[in-house]
Parts: sequence; C-alpha cells; structure tokens
Amino acid sequence: MNTIIRPYIGSDLSELLEAWGKSTRLAHPFLSESFLAQEKINIPNMYLPNADTWVVEDEGKVVGFIALIGNEVGAIFVDPKCHGRGLGKALMDKAQSLHARLEVEVFKENHIGRNFYDRYGFKYLEEKVFETTGDKVLRLKSVT
Repeated sequence: MNTIIRPYIGSDLSELLEAWGKSTRLAHPFLSESFLAQEKINIPNMYLPNADTWVVEDEGKVVGFIALIGNEVGAIFVDPKCHGRGLGKALMDKAQSLHARLEVEVFKENHIGRNFYDRYGFKYLEEKVFETTGDKVLRLKSVT
C-alpha cells in the first residue's frame, strides 16, 4: 500500500469530488439530490477556497480528503471502497497534528460518520437543526 497525505492542489478536484460523491451518498441517503447537486457546486467555489484541505492519495489516486476551517472539520470523506483501511484516521491524525482540539458537526442520521467520530474519541457538545435541510446535526469536540 502506497498511501500519502498531502495538501490539496487544484488538479485533485475531479478525484476529490468523486470520493465525496460516493461517500456522501452512502453516509447521507436522507439528503435530497438537489441539495447534493448544490453542494457539488459549493465545494470548489465556496468551501475549498476557504479551507485548509488535505488529501489522502492511494496508489497515486486521491481517495479522500479532510477540509479544515481553523480547528473545525468542515468535511472528511473517504471513498467507500477504501473504508476500514485507516485512511480516515490518518486524515484526522493530520488535522489533530495541526489543531490539538477539533470540532465537527455531523448529521444525526449519519451513522457512519457518528461511529467514526465515536471511535476517534469525539464527545457530544450540542444538537441543533441544520437550517438548509431541516435535519438535526450534532456538534462534537475532540478530547485530547
């Protein structure tokens, strides 16, 4: 296995969006196609320009990423075919090396994400409604 974590560059966009699309549909089956279509536009135009983004590359292909806004995990996605190989943990370890205390919001119905954050040691802070979709989100923080 030849895996590296490195800063995002513009030529990573299509592979990043591919990994995001596959993993977001698996983790968020409750989100509408129209919302996901808008997010696919927002990622390169709004989110990536404002985030410190790191990609995980496996055998020369970007298969996941983490986007940080300060100590906030704005996004972490790994292609589902690569789940269970420690790539998400490696991305989170990178984020934690940059920011000792991390926070994240995860959809309450995203059981894959919630299990990942539980295993990583994140703890519950609050629950609120994500106004764009009306879904509940949980705010979590890392415990170091």
